[in-house]
Amino acid sequence: MFVLVEMVDTVRIPPWQFERKLNDSIAEELNKKLANKVVYNVGLCICLFDITKLEDAYVFPGDGASHTKVHFRYVVFHPFLDEILIGKIKGCSPEGVHVSLGFFDDILIPPESLQQPAKFDEAEQVWVWEYETEEGAHDLYMDTGEEIRFRVVDESFVDTSPTGPSSAETTSSSEELPKKEAPYTLVGSISEPGLGLLSWWTSN
Repeated sequence: MFVLVEMVDTVRIPPWQFERKLNDSIAEELNKKLANKVVYNVGLCICLFDITKLEDAYVFPGDGASHTKVHFRYVVFHPFLDEILIGKIKGCSPEGVHVSLGFFDDILIPPESLQQPAKFDEAEQVWVWEYETEEGAHDLYMDTGEEIRFRVVDESFVDTSPTGPSSAETTSSSEELPKKEAPYTLVGSISEPGLGLLSWWTSN
């Protein structure tokens, strides 16, 4: 689920931090820049692990700050495909079951990846597994807040870097703003035995 990623960056340290230890100042600046941010095709950055190399620091004309090229390792959330994770249901919609890990919310289990047969209850706004038994079908509800075990089957990175206005863009104030996309999304599946709500497999 968590991996160490080697990175290189040039860190700017303002003059009023020169009295501090260089490593402490650099660690603070790196965490300020990267913590809780998604790096494209890398994952969600959590925290600095260590600094492996500091190159020479430079002060440029007109800028009293120091600029140091830093080699470091960062803890990143980037689960591998087919990894099994446990989260909590954040909500349900016709698109599927939305899952949260507490620190990461952009996880979707689409309808075709649920235990089958499944249906969406419009009144309750929950997905239901119509579990077949010898006595008939039992409805097992996927309620918000329930713990759920799922397999990671896909991931998606979206470059959300700012871009200039497109030539086709209109100035109409009545036009709806485009939907904001998550920079990093996981797609899960609970279609196998043992996956799904923990209560399904632990109850007597």
